[in-house]
Amino acid sequence: MKKHPTVRQGNLSSTPVICLMGPTASGKTPLAVELVQRFPCEIISVDSAMVYRGMDIGTAKPGAEILAQAPHRLIDILDPNLPYSAGQFRLDALREIQEIIAKGKIPLLVGGTMLYFRVLMQGLAPLPPANAVLRAQLQMRADVEGWQALHANLAKVDPIAAKRIHPQDSQRIQRALEVYELTGKTITAWQVEETSPLSHYRLYSLALIPSDRARLHQRIALRFRQMLAQGFVAEVEDLYHRGDLSADLPSIRSVGYRQAWAYLSGEINETEMQEQAIAATRQLAKRQLTWLRSWPEVILFDSEADDIVGKVAKRIEQIIYEN
Repeated sequence: MKKHPTVRQGNLSSTPVICLMGPTASGKTPLAVELVQRFPCEIISVDSAMVYRGMDIGTAKPGAEILAQAPHRLIDILDPNLPYSAGQFRLDALREIQEIIAKGKIPLLVGGTMLYFRVLMQGLAPLPPANAVLRAQLQMRADVEGWQALHANLAKVDPIAAKRIHPQDSQRIQRALEVYELTGKTITAWQVEETSPLSHYRLYSLALIPSDRARLHQRIALRFRQMLAQGFVAEVEDLYHRGDLSADLPSIRSVGYRQAWAYLSGEINETEMQEQAIAATRQLAKRQLTWLRSWPEVILFDSEADDIVGKVAKRIEQIIYEN
């Protein structure tokens, strides 16, 4: 298929930066691959689990054949024993964006880690540093009351943050409560004051939103069963037997991996693992949709629509030649 001509090299103000977002299993990757065939785009992955090497099946990471057609930046860049923060993603993504534009190409950021998109677009709030004493106090409370109780406490002081944060996401619950206790101001209020590191770019947010939630749930279940058939449990078993990884690491807390790890640890049986992984993936999709419904200036597409590739391609063509 004939590609459009490249954009002018190094022209930051006129080159668009396109973000393709959507819930898990909404078809972002195959759509992005098609778009790369039509336009002078290069893909930057926006996925907190695909950054890790050896975590391929459970993250639905593109295979070698797809990567040959459409290389993805920011996948396979880290060992699973290392943490990767939204702040580090921001630095990495900004570097990749600049490199792509310098080549005369268009950055196409694709993924479903909404926190990464938000930090990239809005920057990082000047939040207070971690406080070891307060964190220890919060951990002791969690040991007694459970993280769901602390999440309920967060919902009282910062309902917006609580809506975004899963009741079992101990790291983010702890940080949100820590910020509030230290400053008397919610983490949401801090984030509102941020400035955008992409303010000098033409930034466009496109989102795939399924009109039929039930069909999305069916695809989520089907995809997980396909992952199992492809050897997902064996993939996690390899990680489990390394000996230097634990369930507390961000990589292993990823949806699917967390449940498979619990299964290998003997905490749950195989049926429970499958049911919990599918349920957790549905909950993830629900949280992603919650983010997207309030996303500023987002261009929405029904992921169930006929010729979704053509519809998105038409809009991108308008974006490229807008200015």
